[in-house]
Amino acid sequence: MLPVLAAALLSILAAPDGKAEAWAPPAISSPMFESHPAFDPWTGDLYFVRSDKTFSGWRILLSRCTRDGWAAPVDAPFAAPGLEADPWFAPGGRRLYFISTRATGGKRSKDLDIWTVARTAKGGWGKPERLPEPVNSSGAEWFPRLGADGWLYFGSDRPGGQGKTDIWRARQAKGRWTVENLGPGVNTAGDEYEPLPTPDGTALLVQAGSDYFVSRKAGAGWGPRTKLGPAINGNGSEIGALFSPSGRSLMFARDAGEPKSGELMVVRSGREAWPPTCPRR
Repeated sequence: MLPVLAAALLSILAAPDGKAEAWAPPAISSPMFESHPAFDPWTGDLYFVRSDKTFSGWRILLSRCTRDGWAAPVDAPFAAPGLEADPWFAPGGRRLYFISTRATGGKRSKDLDIWTVARTAKGGWGKPERLPEPVNSSGAEWFPRLGADGWLYFGSDRPGGQGKTDIWRARQAKGRWTVENLGPGVNTAGDEYEPLPTPDGTALLVQAGSDYFVSRKAGAGWGPRTKLGPAINGNGSEIGALFSPSGRSLMFARDAGEPKSGELMVVRSGREAWPPTCPRR
């Protein structure tokens, strides 16, 4: 059974009259496509993806929270040549996951792989590390998100799935990685891209095709998925969801059309003060 707060938000997301509101600080919102937000638990700064209006050319940018509000975005401190996207902070903020085509062994990757970077003792970022096989594969990987159950959830078009692209999960034990497909309850013969566990681990949001679905925890696995309502499935362009730490709010990107292209949207249950304000109070 879902905790009350998580159930309230998922009820709003499933409701036929649910609504989302735009979150568009001037320094962050632009005519380009902004998506995949990640708020730094240590600093309150915002990492996000900016791409062109066709959702191509992904780059991770950083907007610092200053005394004057959100600053003009710059490249992330760990940026490298190539496509980079899907930043996400592990609980506590000591580690960040992302995807990249950056070079390994002097040669740029042909597809997107999962990378991670750890916080240094001084609060900066160390050297990014590519996760090993079998987490990464001969195919592409997307949207790495660590669940409360200790599994790292992600999307991939690797061989051996239920369809074109699937949701997978990986876990490390005694120095070895195990990878599992989430199976037919979550995956179909079509495309599943982005898995987002609720902070309490009781439900899983899945971006599949052009819509969002939710799957409930069922023992050690996941039950059949259910399509959510227009609060998040507004026009088929939604992507890059992020729960607030409490699980009571959800941010995601939606193509708002000209002149803005991709905009960040928020759905809340109750009066939670999230996303974080800037300057910080």
